[in-house]
Amino acid sequence: MRQARGRLRAFRKASFLAVALTGLLLLVVGPSEEALAEDGGVTAPADIPSEPKRQLQPEEVAREASAEAERTVLGVRQGFLNALPKLTVVLGTLLLTWGMARGLRAVLHRVMGRWARADASTALVSIFVWLLGTGIAVSVMAGDIRAMLGSVGLVGLALSWALQTPIESFTGWLLNSFQGYYRVGDRVQVGDVFGDVYAIDFLSTTVWELGSPERPGAVHAEQPTGRLITFPNNEVLTGTVVNLTRDFPYVWDELLVPVANESDLRYVLELLRRLALEVVGADMAGPAHQYEQLLRKARLETSVADTPEVYVSLAESWTNVTIRYLVHARQRRKWKSLLAERVMVELNQPLHAGRIIPVLPRQQVQFLGVDGRPTDVPGKRRVE
Repeated sequence: MRQARGRLRAFRKASFLAVALTGLLLLVVGPSEEALAEDGGVTAPADIPSEPKRQLQPEEVAREASAEAERTVLGVRQGFLNALPKLTVVLGTLLLTWGMARGLRAVLHRVMGRWARADASTALVSIFVWLLGTGIAVSVMAGDIRAMLGSVGLVGLALSWALQTPIESFTGWLLNSFQGYYRVGDRVQVGDVFGDVYAIDFLSTTVWELGSPERPGAVHAEQPTGRLITFPNNEVLTGTVVNLTRDFPYVWDELLVPVANESDLRYVLELLRRLALEVVGADMAGPAHQYEQLLRKARLETSVADTPEVYVSLAESWTNVTIRYLVHARQRRKWKSLLAERVMVELNQPLHAGRIIPVLPRQQVQFLGVDGRPTDVPGKRRVE
């Protein structure tokens, strides 16, 4: 069904484009208005009876067909010759437009320099120059503003149908250029694509892919996989853009440490808080202050912790202790690995025995007697 719909959509686009190109071709090499007036002005009087038609012989039919074809070819040739001066003017206009657009691009690039929106502004100016030059060329060819508007509208409609995806991608590029959703070097997630932006073109964006646990078959961490992914810029219009490094290159990360319910919870919290402070606490003060300023500027909550925080949550048969800390978006795995190593080494120290009990999978085994009732057997609950 989807394949049939895609073929039908492609057929419609091709039909619109064929009709538009046919109209433009007729406009260029069609017969002149004088010829049409001459052909249309000769009509037979209504009061003169027409002669009875006689049966044509096959040889006469062939001659008539050959003469009609010859007249058609001569008409097209004569139309082209009549339109040759206009074609020369149109070609000169398009060449002049090309030269003006190229010169303006060079001047604008020199004036704007490295401005972030220089490429988008230059592209808009070039589009305006080309639209103006093309309008003048079509008006010269048509000789009538109504014909010009009709042909431009028809061609524009056909192109909008046939080139819908490229037009949307170019619009997405313009929107990204002015709004700044992402730049080269940013770490972004656009739809299902996650990675560092490598190149941004008029129609597509290329990123170095990063791995994540949600992607089977890839690296299970935010590190490069070595693959380049290219996606159309229309994803900016239809998808969600997540930028991890544009305005604030730091992100909150968490490390989950499960402990048994029999553990000394306050002792565990103090120990993990101290360990997190030793590992990542020194690098949190500056980013936390910067984050607080951004929130205050946006009139949002401004209470940002400048040291790692520890939270508690209950699971089915154990307790989860979560360490929350602020790190650079490109160094999440590094700091998480360092913190996890520090925590595991410390929890295995003998001095914490009896106060911090690790979590092991638990399974309940129940013995039934002959009558089907549970029997009171010591050790019916065991830990594996």
